[in-house]
Amino acid sequence: MTGDKRISLSVFFPCRNEQDNIERVARQALEVLPTISDDFEVIIVDDGSTDQTGAIAERLAGENPRVRAIHHPVNRGYGGALQSGFGAATKEWVFYTDGDGQFDLHELPVFLAYLDRYDIVVGYRLRRRDPWHRRVNGWAWTRLINCLFDLHVRDIDCAFKLFRRAVFAHIELHSQGALISTEVLARARRAGYRMIEHGVHHYSRRHGRPSGASPRVIARAFYELCRLRRHILAGPQRTCANNQSKIQP
Repeated sequence: MTGDKRISLSVFFPCRNEQDNIERVARQALEVLPTISDDFEVIIVDDGSTDQTGAIAERLAGENPRVRAIHHPVNRGYGGALQSGFGAATKEWVFYTDGDGQFDLHELPVFLAYLDRYDIVVGYRLRRRDPWHRRVNGWAWTRLINCLFDLHVRDIDCAFKLFRRAVFAHIELHSQGALISTEVLARARRAGYRMIEHGVHHYSRRHGRPSGASPRVIARAFYELCRLRRHILAGPQRTCANNQSKIQP
């Protein structure tokens, strides 16, 4: 989008204990976003961090009026962090990626080419730079989710996604854990929103430790899957004007 039709964009980062990563990620956003938007905001969602993540987020917000910090007094989980980010966004489009710095925001402008035809652009990792057990778990989880929810997604939990904010006026989210990515796409698909996938590069984590493969996180994801699958599939299904309900390859 160029000229008079530049994107109105909220960008947010869910993070917990990312004191060594979040400033670099936020500053990269502040470098990239002015090249594609005159109307943007950056939101850092601090999900109950016990390190200096919250303090760094507050300092960045104090330095730049386009940056906001949201703090959860206690850890609510990945789903809770995403829900806070979606709820706080005020612009026409909403993008999120994790605060761990494993994606390059310079790839975001490529997604803009789809916005006149699609409501959601779903990233997938071209080559996942995580330990082998996380890659295996991710592959198996994506296949299970595709089967249970009739989705056709390459990488369900890839944290590089762009949404039309209006989507969240028509879907109700309940997941507090890792099932959130599934719930968002499954509900949006049933609501008839147009989706397309686009590959992005993935990089090794420089600092900190991931929590997505912890037994507690995995157990919570399966608990929410069992509890919410019927509710998600029983939700309202409609065809939005000029929308297709399937994810395009």
